[in-house]
Amino acid sequence: MSGAKGVKERRTAAGGDDRDDTIALMELLFFAYRDFISDPDAILEEIGFGRAHHRIIHFVGRQPGLRVSELLGILRITKQSLGRVLRELIDKGYVFQQEGAHDRRQRLLYLTGKGRELLARLSAPQIARVRRALDEAGPGAEAAFARVLERIIDEGERGRVRQMTGREKRSG
Repeated sequence: MSGAKGVKERRTAAGGDDRDDTIALMELLFFAYRDFISDPDAILEEIGFGRAHHRIIHFVGRQPGLRVSELLGILRITKQSLGRVLRELIDKGYVFQQEGAHDRRQRLLYLTGKGRELLARLSAPQIARVRRALDEAGPGAEAAFARVLERIIDEGERGRVRQMTGREKRSG
């Protein structure tokens, strides 16, 4: 075993080792993420927002009525960090909150029309980029890519993430 958990060092046909190959894949992931987020970053910069705003807009848009406590769990950030960014989104008219019907202490989050427009604008280039990559990678790429991404997620979170993303129905 090498220093990394579970990564065995053995020679590959190309003369490298699994650890080097894994590090190269990690680098690809960093570069892919850089480019995946570049278009939304430019849009966000135009309106003075950052990636935290994007993540909130994304998850609230995907799950209207999301509780603030659930959003904290999804993003794994502190209430203080969320509060500042969420307040800005509310004050600028992208998100609104409402009390829970059964528990008035709950704060349920929704996008406004302006928020839905921003979500569509941020998502469009990312959808196009991912769709193009999957189409170019060929048959079976989507399922294989999803399996790899799911296994990068902490094991205890996978079921919740599958459910949240709608993949639970597809992956069974």
